[in-house]
Amino acid sequence: MATRTAPTLADIEEARGRVAGHARVTPIYGSETFSRLCGREVHLKAENLQRTGSFKVRGATNKLSVLSDSERAHGVVAASAGNHGQAVAWAAREFGAPATIFVPEDAPMTKVDAARHYGAQVRFVGANIEESLSAAREYVDESGATFVHPFEDEVVVAGQGTIGLELADQLDDVETVLVPIGGGGLCTGIGLALKALRPEVRLIGVQAAGTLPGGPGYTIADGISVKHPGELTMSILEQVCDELVPVTDEEISEAIVLLLERVKLVVEGAGAVGVAALLCGRAGAGNGPVAVVLSGGNIDPTLLITVMRHGLTQAGRYLVVRTRLPDRPGELAKLLALLGAERVNVLSVEHHREGMDIPISATEVELTLITRDSPHCDEVERMLEGWGYKVERVS
Repeated sequence: MATRTAPTLADIEEARGRVAGHARVTPIYGSETFSRLCGREVHLKAENLQRTGSFKVRGATNKLSVLSDSERAHGVVAASAGNHGQAVAWAAREFGAPATIFVPEDAPMTKVDAARHYGAQVRFVGANIEESLSAAREYVDESGATFVHPFEDEVVVAGQGTIGLELADQLDDVETVLVPIGGGGLCTGIGLALKALRPEVRLIGVQAAGTLPGGPGYTIADGISVKHPGELTMSILEQVCDELVPVTDEEISEAIVLLLERVKLVVEGAGAVGVAALLCGRAGAGNGPVAVVLSGGNIDPTLLITVMRHGLTQAGRYLVVRTRLPDRPGELAKLLALLGAERVNVLSVEHHREGMDIPISATEVELTLITRDSPHCDEVERMLEGWGYKVERVS
């Protein structure tokens, strides 16, 4: 990197001109549901509807646009768990440059396949983004390609800052803005723009607790699964970010479910952390209007299914119970008929015989039931016990 200085407001304004026609101006949605839940006016900045499914295309496009024809001919290289790689691949295709993307070995295949679809060569290296970054830098030294860092690059940061310009244009009155933080490029860019235009706005960065010191080292918010912000971004965050708050995977999961169910927006874990912080009361002091940046929507379908099932179970929308039946014809049908008469929908039934410490004349069944809410779960459990079935609830 040639310099280590923060981009200026003028740099971000120039970036807006460069990315126009490539990146979308994403919409702001007011949410009655979240406003009611949080007791304050809530606005959602839907970067999950951006090209390639995340904000990253802004920084990547800005970076590719300033390269010379010779630099583009030598190609670009990125290291990414997914969104940045997709964005660099897409921008490289737009500007006619070959792209090579280094990804961790367990990167979500949805994002990897998208990068390949945009024409990039994908290489799996390392268990985490730090190892992929190291391999990408070695490749740059060998090939002469240009390295596009996901956050330690002031041109990339300026591109992400165009969201801050849009927020200032779209919202006349906002007290607090919640932004995800992994490497810090998004929050620094937005912060630089907003603090220049709206110095009174409070900026809160939201991190995944799983990747912080003392955490398990894993998070469903893979897009911000970075151990700590970079040197450049941290120096800027200290100036523009008013507070850093953590959220757990359980809290992120709840936010994903609510965004899908109530707002009809598919948002990945990293994109949902701001909503998670808001729902958990970590949006700082004040009760004025708050904006949340939904940074991306590229969630792996298998993870989304898992999150939705877990979230619905936690909300009392699924009830899983085990009970024992006499191992005779008609006993299961009898139980199902009783549940049907009470308008309880049975989603699945599993028989357990082998490996179970139960009498030879009995069988265990596990029922997954669709319920209305937690009180309904309790009601169904009491009904089963009233019919003579011993019930074990499966958490």
